[in-house]
Amino acid sequence: MIELVFQGRGGHGAVMAAEVLAIAAYDAGMYSQAFPFFGGERRGAPVRSFVRIDSSPIVLHSQIYKPDILVVLDSELMHIAKNEVPAGNIKPNGLLLLNEDSKEDAEKDLEGLGISGIKVAFVDATKIATDLNLVVAGWPVINTAMLGALVKASAILPFEKLVAAIRQYWPGEVGEKNVEAAKKGYELVSFLGD
Repeated sequence: MIELVFQGRGGHGAVMAAEVLAIAAYDAGMYSQAFPFFGGERRGAPVRSFVRIDSSPIVLHSQIYKPDILVVLDSELMHIAKNEVPAGNIKPNGLLLLNEDSKEDAEKDLEGLGISGIKVAFVDATKIATDLNLVVAGWPVINTAMLGALVKASAILPFEKLVAAIRQYWPGEVGEKNVEAAKKGYELVSFLGD
């Protein structure tokens, strides 16, 4: 089983990202589940969303504390919320995916967290969303750019399954804009150490 945590703020689309990923995994012939956890239900409040993907039926229905993959939509949360889903709890050989604009900023995010034995990738999802005008109430909606980067960095499922799930979730023009964001995220993701 692969367990993922999306960590973001209300308005970033962490809950929708988890749902779209679960749909894509199901359409790829896997079992999947997605569910959110959040406190204050307002824009800007910390939000976590969980996804499990497996080739067998999934019987667990608890939060995920030691993910295989942690997707961080707002890097400030790695320090603010480190007691909830610490980046240091990623399973060995796991993946940390950051929304960051440069290698230097991604490296700064990791300072003092004691992270080792995992892959770290980053993509500037905020710029992708802003450039494509994927903005709601002044907030760039970065979830699909992060999903594209996730699929490339993890090879968790075929990219075309993600595209189909995005179009299913958001039909029409909005869906096509989100597909474009996912493609950009897929193309632009980089690994630390490359």
